[in-house]
Amino acid sequence: MMRAALAGFLLALCAAAQACDLPGGAAQKIESARHLVLYRTKPAPLKVGEHFVLEFAVCPAPESVRVDAWMPEHRHGMNYRPTVAALGEGRYRAEGLMLHMAGRWELVFEVRSGGSVERVAQVIRLD
Repeated sequence: MMRAALAGFLLALCAAAQACDLPGGAAQKIESARHLVLYRTKPAPLKVGEHFVLEFAVCPAPESVRVDAWMPEHRHGMNYRPTVAALGEGRYRAEGLMLHMAGRWELVFEVRSGGSVERVAQVIRLD
């Protein structure tokens, strides 16, 4: 019984991953146990001290999502709090992001779904 449930969950996750789309060009991909996040930055590539926009899709579509960035070695985040606008069908646009220092950053998506929050992150290095 447990194997059947796990197999069903994995099939649903694979189907969601195949159906996940972010129109408009190439996108980065981050996969977690429960979600797939596709994203792209505008402009690309990112530059230190310049604001950027993040277009992204989360599959399966969550109840809500927050975006942040964090420098683990320095133990601080961005100096700005981005705004996230839902565009429908699991697609979003975040504005007001800026990575104000060179170094290793983690781009973090906090995905709220089914009463829990999952943290989906990717490392970004800026020179």
